Amino acid sequence: MNARPMPCSPQEIGKLFLFEKLTPEQLGRLCSEGRVDLFEPGPIYAEGAPATCFFVMIEGTVVLSRKVGGDDVEVVRTSQPGVYTGAMQAYIGDRVEQVYNNSMRVTEPTRFFVLPADTFANVMREWFPMAVHLLEGLFFGSKNSQRVIGQRERLLALGSLSAGLTHELNNPAAAAVRATSTLRERVAKMRHKLAVIAAGPYTREALTDLMEIQERTAERVAKATTLTPLEATDREDEITDWLDGHDISDGWQLAPTFVQAGLDTDWLDQVAAAVDPEILPGAIGWLNYTVETELLMCEIEDSTNRISHLVDAAKQYSQLDRAPYRMADVHELLDSTLVMLGGKIGQHVEVVKEYDRTLPKVPAYPAELNQVWTNLIDNAVSAMDGRGTLTVRTALEGDRLLVEFQDSGPGVPPEIRDRIFDPFFTTKPVGEGTGLGLDISWRIVVNKHHGSLLVESVPGDTRFRVLLPLTDEQSDETPEESE
Repeated sequence: MNARPMPCSPQEIGKLFLFEKLTPEQLGRLCSEGRVDLFEPGPIYAEGAPATCFFVMIEGTVVLSRKVGGDDVEVVRTSQPGVYTGAMQAYIGDRVEQVYNNSMRVTEPTRFFVLPADTFANVMREWFPMAVHLLEGLFFGSKNSQRVIGQRERLLALGSLSAGLTHELNNPAAAAVRATSTLRERVAKMRHKLAVIAAGPYTREALTDLMEIQERTAERVAKATTLTPLEATDREDEITDWLDGHDISDGWQLAPTFVQAGLDTDWLDQVAAAVDPEILPGAIGWLNYTVETELLMCEIEDSTNRISHLVDAAKQYSQLDRAPYRMADVHELLDSTLVMLGGKIGQHVEVVKEYDRTLPKVPAYPAELNQVWTNLIDNAVSAMDGRGTLTVRTALEGDRLLVEFQDSGPGVPPEIRDRIFDPFFTTKPVGEGTGLGLDISWRIVVNKHHGSLLVESVPGDTRFRVLLPLTDEQSDETPEESE
């Protein structure tokens, strides 16, 4: 600080709106215990430094800024006499860490009335004891309310995720149950058909050929490819005609199963060539049960894999078995969050992933970053009213890792863009949002990860950009390496 002492006039400082109701004796005490300093253009104090003084501007121009990531963002620029800043919570004492909440500089020679923090605290307690109690209650009450509502925000998000996860788990679980029940029925029919075949006039060679065909059929089912609806319909017609031409009844019922299994008329020709004509209908019926059981087992496998994938995603999302601070792959975190939010995102939002998989791991609190992703994705889906395109992008931007969420919604109006990160500010209808999602996200990214959270928005293209440092030089903790 480049300050030059100046005379302190009780009459002059008494004209400032903060002191205009004070008595001459009180103004005299302020001048005797405080001072007037003239500052040349330049910085006066830095954000985060110990708050040692309370400043009231007499004349000049002051600029206040806050650090966002590595950048200083201007929040106030004014030439209004009487504006104040600095150790404004000094009356609370050591119950709160007394540091400057912003950085201050002046752009022209500027005079301040400066009061040491201890003197400011003593004056407040002596002259305004009731006001101090009220201010303390307001300060701590606001902090407590913000903490409680922040916890509620997390619980609401958890409840929403739990409901979505339950829905997502229910679908494959129900499919597995249905497939298992049907499989039991088909295996029972298969046993019956096997008994019929065993009792029939089939030679050992014919049965051997039938078993070989069954094995080849099972292999075909495992390698089946998905056809378009038109291709599937054409193949069903071909197979139905083939079955009808070989006097096999109910061919139209068998055809869809064969098509789903990836079988065609060439395969049927191979079956017909391998068995005698008189046993062909029985062989086709036996193979139909084989195909059905293979398809049902594939369905059960797909369903259980889906359940396992969802459980893994929930485990990754919650980070319950991981170190709270560690080197993390943001792509794993993003994928687990997208899986967890799948039900909420819905079928009408196209999710596009533009990942740079070569990016390194970053030091992070993964569970808290997952909360940031959740808030930003939820806001994007809400802004698009459940219809549109959500693009999740990662890239290297300078010496920081970028995670960007882009939505095709109507955009953030310019008149509210500066307020969206404010606590309790929300554009959602009453009862649908607490207004803390972006505030919490900002605190996690900026305060806890020393990164940046920025927004760029025009109609049809809104982007929330999270920039994270690649190293942990600014952290007091040492990140653990993930397994």
